[in-house]
Amino acid sequence: MESQVEQSCPICGTENSLKMLAHTSEIPYFGEHTQITMSCHSCGWRVTDFIPAEGKKAGSWKLVVSSTEHISSRVVRSSSCTVRIVELGLEVTPGSSSTGYISNVEGVLDRFSSAIGTIRRQADAEGDGDILKKCDELLSKIDMVKNGRLTVTLELLDPVGHSQILHEEAVSSEISDEDARELDPGPVYPVFDVSSDN
Repeated sequence: MESQVEQSCPICGTENSLKMLAHTSEIPYFGEHTQITMSCHSCGWRVTDFIPAEGKKAGSWKLVVSSTEHISSRVVRSSSCTVRIVELGLEVTPGSSSTGYISNVEGVLDRFSSAIGTIRRQADAEGDGDILKKCDELLSKIDMVKNGRLTVTLELLDPVGHSQILHEEAVSSEISDEDARELDPGPVYPVFDVSSDN
């Protein structure tokens, strides 16, 4: 379902420039989810999120990634989710333009590698040998994880509970309200009031 939204864009401020696309589907093992994409035809801003049909509580998912078999495990990350790999000192928190995605553990590792690669290129241009060395070490460790030679724990922390890891060894737990409030909630979407006259 696609509809024009009578709201100003949160980025460029252009009035009535937002379009919302909603698609509901059954994600195997996860249940029914609605994918919502908001976009602005004026500045190109775009954000996507996944919302489960059932209400969720703030939660955490952890998977100890210790073999190549874990690499293909399915990951659903909502736009409000913080992703951590503590052993490598890596963490991604949602920002104002954070989007949700469905991937697997390898895809999450590739996203970290891509971000590290960006930092590495900047350090290389600036001639910062210390940062180059740290980036190369992290990239090497990520490759070791992918090849099953280094064990790490992938952790998803979601204050709205929409994120999940699909693997029989993945462990889910609730997060206290206090801990959930300390997490970055991600982008704030405009609130739409849908009313009907009877």
